Amino acid sequence: MRVIIADDHPLFRTALGHAVSRVWSGAQVVEASCATEARAELEAGAEALLLDLHMEDSNGLSVLMDLRQDFPALPIAIVSASEDPRVYAAARQLGAAAFIPKSASLDEMRDSLAAVRDGDSSFPPTDADDDDDLARMVSLTPAQRRILGAIRKGLLNKQIAYEQDISEATVKAHITAIFRKLGVSNRTQAVLLASKLDVDQPAADSVNA
Repeated sequence: MRVIIADDHPLFRTALGHAVSRVWSGAQVVEASCATEARAELEAGAEALLLDLHMEDSNGLSVLMDLRQDFPALPIAIVSASEDPRVYAAARQLGAAAFIPKSASLDEMRDSLAAVRDGDSSFPPTDADDDDDLARMVSLTPAQRRILGAIRKGLLNKQIAYEQDISEATVKAHITAIFRKLGVSNRTQAVLLASKLDVDQPAADSVNA
């Protein structure tokens, strides 16, 4: 049994490791400092993933969306410094099993992780409703999300084609499909909609003993 902790703060990974050991007795705790490392570890199997939304190669809810698509049966608990109820609701809508604020006490973290272990969910209270725009984002294929990410960087079709080693015609076809799925008519509208996956990072993280 393996539980993977993906967070770029070593001290916080240690704190989470203590909580995991109390919840999954005998589990192997595997630490990853970025999303790429976490993905590599997931290929070997895991009971659950504890995922920070801000690491060197990921920023926001797009990493959750990608991992949920590639590992649909995997329970993913978001552990984040964000305390925005809209982010809680978005994480739930995108398939997270739990959202654990980093300001939570270790007892609260253990309670949330126990719910995940038992097949339940655990989220802070929120009155935010599901977002139709996020539902449309989920409909994009991984290739389309990569192209949308490149559009958000301001890359031209020729640059996207070179960066992703595909033809410009393929890029144009993907962009047409992206616009249709998102219900937008231009790049600016697509970028604005995709910005809903962003999560503001508080100035400092904290762990309560």
